[in-house]
Amino acid sequence: MNTPPPAFQAIVIGGSAGAIDALLTILPALPATLRASVIVALHVQRDKPSLLAQVFGPRCALPVHEAHDNQPLQPGTIVFAPPDYHLLLEAGPRLSLSVGVPLHFSRPAIDVLFESAADLFGERVIGILLSGANSDGALGLAAIEQAKGLCMVQAPDSASSPTMPLAALALIPQVPHILNPAAIAETLNNLHTRRLL
Repeated sequence: MNTPPPAFQAIVIGGSAGAIDALLTILPALPATLRASVIVALHVQRDKPSLLAQVFGPRCALPVHEAHDNQPLQPGTIVFAPPDYHLLLEAGPRLSLSVGVPLHFSRPAIDVLFESAADLFGERVIGILLSGANSDGALGLAAIEQAKGLCMVQAPDSASSPTMPLAALALIPQVPHILNPAAIAETLNNLHTRRLL
């Protein structure tokens, strides 16, 4: 008998300064049996190779890799946006890379990923905004909220750079989950236990 698809088919995560520390708590806690795809956009230096896949790969139960253009989006994988490219989700589903204008001085920009995820997955996406020093991601998380997806924001008092979480909370004061990284990981695992992820 075929297993029905999970209620949430994608988890999109964005962050900037301080977000790697949060991800080191969240991503290794995800179980190998997770069925949703995990797509991460972090503000990284545009002129240097990213080592995020190498850093997180040995720590995570799920496969970890850097996104490639036109690559099919695989369930149960963690994908990082490469430096100097916006990462979008398109019909297929598949990954798409763009050299569009930087937003908030950033490419990849979190808003670009989140808005494309809201358009593609609607209520079947979870958006998580972590620590960061600007307002990128707030509009994208609002798009996920408007699409009836599930929104989570790192609790500002647990973020080394609270500007990004605070910008999201100012725009979406009704965010249902304002949590520290350990609680975000626990919430995702609870959703998995309920077979929603």
